[in-house]
Amino acid sequence: MPLAKQILKKITKKIVVLLTITVFAFSYSFGQADTVKHFKNTIRYNITNPMLFGWKYNVLGYERVIKEHQTASISFGRIAFPRLADMDYIDSIGIQEQQNDKGINFSLDYRFYLKKENKYGAPRGVYLGPYYAFNRFSRDLIWDLNTSSFTGTVGTNIKMTGNFIGAQMGYQFILWKRLTIDMILMGPGKWFFNMKTTFNTSLSEEDKTLLLEKLNEKIMEKFPGSDFVFAGEGFEAKTSTNTSATGLRYLINVGFRF
Repeated sequence: MPLAKQILKKITKKIVVLLTITVFAFSYSFGQADTVKHFKNTIRYNITNPMLFGWKYNVLGYERVIKEHQTASISFGRIAFPRLADMDYIDSIGIQEQQNDKGINFSLDYRFYLKKENKYGAPRGVYLGPYYAFNRFSRDLIWDLNTSSFTGTVGTNIKMTGNFIGAQMGYQFILWKRLTIDMILMGPGKWFFNMKTTFNTSLSEEDKTLLLEKLNEKIMEKFPGSDFVFAGEGFEAKTSTNTSATGLRYLINVGFRF
């Protein structure tokens, strides 16, 4: 089975789990009496990215009730670039090692809980509002390269920065007075990316292009559909690329109110 299909299969299974959580929360929440105490603070944990991309995603958030139907949120945490496929030696090139994962996530949003749609005040029910998110990844890759002009190992460092601005719609459930399940159901926005690749070995332009093309392929294998981000400007032929795309934000947080 092609690698992209395997990844899609794994992601689909995990999405089914997330949807199961959604159905449970809906069924419980609508049967719950209005006994929710008015706590103004919620601390939460993003469970979506660890399920989809691995345990190195650890993002915590804090939501504060500002007005009866409005809240402000901030999130911060450690993230990592998903692991790329290892050695395959197609076209005489393959990844030997992946080291020094670094990454951070920071995001802000402001939420308007719809008074006409919600029986209760914030932070429970349907909400709309703007968001901003910042992601930065870094990783060292060691390649085995075998061409007519070079044979040996090549070290590269990749750095990706993403700024995301958009609007989101979601629903937050409150269970057993203090437990929250916060679901951002749809968050369309504009995504601005910058990606840089540096080499620690002198290579010909032809070999650099070959290596960058292979890197681009591996990124698209890990993120099926990511060609809409990197295509056009020709990331695969450059060591630095700036691009933008329209994207969609979706995630689930589990929290505790106090």
